[in-house]
Amino acid sequence: MALPSEEKKQMIDRGYYNGFGGAFIPEILVATFDELEDIFQKAKNDPAFWQEYAALMSNYSCRPTPLTFAENLSRHFGGPRIYIKREDLNHTGAHKANNVMGQGLLVRRMGKTRVIAETGAGQHGVATATMAAKFGFKCTIYMGEVDVERQRPNVFWMERLGAEVVPVREGSRILKDAINEAFRDWVANMDNTHYVLGTACGPHPFPEMVSYFQSIIGQEARRQILEQEHKLPARVYACVGGGSNALGIFNGFMKDPVELVGVEAGGRGLDTGQHASRLCAKDASIGVAQGYKTYFLQNTDGQMRETHSVAAGLDYVGVSPILAQLKESGRVRFEAATDTEVVEALSLTIRTEGVIPALESSHAFAQAFKEAPRLSSEDCIIINQSGRGDKDIFTIADAFGDPKWQEFIIGKAEKYHA
Repeated sequence: MALPSEEKKQMIDRGYYNGFGGAFIPEILVATFDELEDIFQKAKNDPAFWQEYAALMSNYSCRPTPLTFAENLSRHFGGPRIYIKREDLNHTGAHKANNVMGQGLLVRRMGKTRVIAETGAGQHGVATATMAAKFGFKCTIYMGEVDVERQRPNVFWMERLGAEVVPVREGSRILKDAINEAFRDWVANMDNTHYVLGTACGPHPFPEMVSYFQSIIGQEARRQILEQEHKLPARVYACVGGGSNALGIFNGFMKDPVELVGVEAGGRGLDTGQHASRLCAKDASIGVAQGYKTYFLQNTDGQMRETHSVAAGLDYVGVSPILAQLKESGRVRFEAATDTEVVEALSLTIRTEGVIPALESSHAFAQAFKEAPRLSSEDCIIINQSGRGDKDIFTIADAFGDPKWQEFIIGKAEKYHA
């Protein structure tokens, strides 16, 4: 029997954002994805579910996070009043808890007992392990071997929280490879396991679901800026890896006359090929990988290229299909910040405000600092500080070339090998 035209349209449009997105998944996972979409849509349409979620985030994760007026930075640049949305003060030190706690509630509704996740910077892994500990789920985290080495503190905490951390030694040994391994695990264990995808990428309904839970950032930020400034910001800045923190804060201002600026990883420069910029670099193209259609850094044969960023959490070949659509429509402007600019912005923020952003978040700071002198003192802007920088201590200390830190590391190594 032929389907009614409206039902056909819903099936075709499901999970697509002006042609980006979709669900390119093996047949064996179709029933699992249908179950996830069904439970998510029912929860989304149930006002009591959001109330339960908001209460959990308030009591367990310190929400709402503050919107901090950066008085010293504002004075330093002599332009707009600069505000920082402090997701670093969210439980586990980043915006990641917003998504994983929401998915944890869905896992409980589905009656599953095990969760798996991928992680790059480690913050999503820590957040997932934390959620699993709270809800009593078994937990396995996949992490590229390169990221395991540069994010050792987060690996330590994941293991202390009871998670099994699996280093991925295939491919480039970074985030995209961890995602591939997590999907392989899910195919083998879908009856009792839920994959807690960490960003607004992957097959439908993950992009919609992750941005839904992260929208709590933008809801709070909009309310807070109106309370403090009695007007909307001129611009809102957020770093862009997969896109979850950016979509989270952008969602609060999407219908307002506010310029939204996403900042990608420019690495060693867009002309070097050693970057992770998909939306403002000329060497990215549209393709299908890891279950969805978006912009990827790939060669002419469709093989994923190696990426580079000083920030492990931005070191990804793809980007949210929702952000790809927002780029095409012109609603969000995308820029790239180099590793050097990022470290300089981080240093200035630490010294000027006593605030320590993650290297990922520092991309947003870098772009805001470039543009602030050109804005009016009548304006205000918001920078989304998606995470805190203590997880990056090894990378930051190395970037700063701190001799005392190097002496400390050498001393520790000598003790262990004595």
